[in-house]
Amino acid sequence: MTTTEEPKKKRYVRPYGDTTGDGMAQLSFTLPVPFGPRADGAAQQLANKMGMDPAMVVHSHPIGADFTFFVVYGSVQHIVDLDEVKVVEREYPLLPPSDVNSTIKKTLRRKMVVVGACIGTDAHTVGIDAILNIKGFAGEKGLEYYRELRVVNLGAQVSVPELVKAARADKADAVLVSQVVTQRDAHILNTQEMSAAFREAMGERCPLLIAGGPRFDPLMAGELGVDRVFGRGTTPGEVASYLVHAISQRKEVHA
Repeated sequence: MTTTEEPKKKRYVRPYGDTTGDGMAQLSFTLPVPFGPRADGAAQQLANKMGMDPAMVVHSHPIGADFTFFVVYGSVQHIVDLDEVKVVEREYPLLPPSDVNSTIKKTLRRKMVVVGACIGTDAHTVGIDAILNIKGFAGEKGLEYYRELRVVNLGAQVSVPELVKAARADKADAVLVSQVVTQRDAHILNTQEMSAAFREAMGERCPLLIAGGPRFDPLMAGELGVDRVFGRGTTPGEVASYLVHAISQRKEVHA
């Protein structure tokens, strides 16, 4: 009888370019310098100071009269300890729509109400629409497709008081907010304002609060005061699976 040993997982890693461990990485950025040799030299010097040595400017392109875009390729000496990488790992299974529907029906014995919006001055509805609208995203149907979900999409530029009022009126089980605008940490401040307003207005009856957007870090849920944070590339199926997982847990706690 023979046994097969599992390959040992790597702990330390470096970027890979042409050969394993060569540390080659590609970096792009813009400098407020007119296109030309001086701009290329400034880009290479910046890359050197960032730890790329040697560094090569492999592409530069003028952006207007006073800015230049660069792509720099070079070697970095840094390594990553995978044991120190902290991420939020999915602790629930991804369910097909049929299982999501049956779980909601069994758990709530009614439709789950989901209210979504872009709050503050944010007018970017692509993200929230990708999750909520039936057309969906990445080949997956949006939450409107799920028979046991009642979706209320409030659209863009919804104030926090308006969102709280709508969620109370519709007796929302979950509230999804999308934030794309990040200037001066607007996405963080808006989400914190939203979560504080819901807890003040609804206390223990507060719905699940979920924030999403390309600049959110899933580790920030506690800081933002929400139950879950979804980042770039999240699909409707992931959100639907989380909703039934979280609602089921809440029912168990209050049983």
